[in-house]
Amino acid sequence: MANYTFEICANSAESCVAAQQGGAQRVELCASMPEGGTTPSYGEIRMARKLIDIRLHVIVRPRGGDFLYSPMELDIMEEDIRMAREAGADGVVFGCLTPEGDVDREAMQKLLKVSEGLSVTFHRAFDYVRNPESVLEELVEMGVDRVLTSGQQPTALQGADLLRKLVTRAANRIIVMPGCGVNETNIAELATRTGAEEFHFSARENRQSRMLLRNPALSMGGTVSVDEYSHPVTTPERVRNTIRALTGRG
Repeated sequence: MANYTFEICANSAESCVAAQQGGAQRVELCASMPEGGTTPSYGEIRMARKLIDIRLHVIVRPRGGDFLYSPMELDIMEEDIRMAREAGADGVVFGCLTPEGDVDREAMQKLLKVSEGLSVTFHRAFDYVRNPESVLEELVEMGVDRVLTSGQQPTALQGADLLRKLVTRAANRIIVMPGCGVNETNIAELATRTGAEEFHFSARENRQSRMLLRNPALSMGGTVSVDEYSHPVTTPERVRNTIRALTGRG
């Protein structure tokens, strides 16, 4: 049996604890999950580090939207990498693109320099590049440790054919980690179809607010509809069930 690694996309220190309890080996800590993840606060990282013993990776993304960053945003990302390191992170997760959909090599080298000694994952910015196999080779050359990707499709299962090509091309020089829509119902099929050995999933369930007084006419998102009375959180049970679906253990 393959030696699988399971990474949980955690939206809080609480979700990090649930990931560890469920048997995951690593978490990627993010804020603003509806935007695809942004850099979490210093306090969130510090608390997660205090509470878990498994590996802690931190996304470094100053905003939602695209992955074309201004010089000021890159300076912010540098500072956030330093902050994550000081707070106890084992790795960082980022990705920078050019307007044409290629890797922004200059930006990546700038961030890789300040990330020295940390594990580096190139996140799903990879799903927006124009030539994924060529970009994979560039990331190998740069010394990036892994790439998180859905195979340029809405879910990893839909992108399984490209994921299989990328895993084969990587040839153990870089880790190709499928993510997006991975759960207990499809992880075994995804492993069979792609040959991947690391998987990224959230294992979250919605938790209802304990608020008694509610005002459904308001939304903190303004014109964007946000449910203030429901909060998604990773649960140990869903982590455990997803791992068991692939390994038979958990």
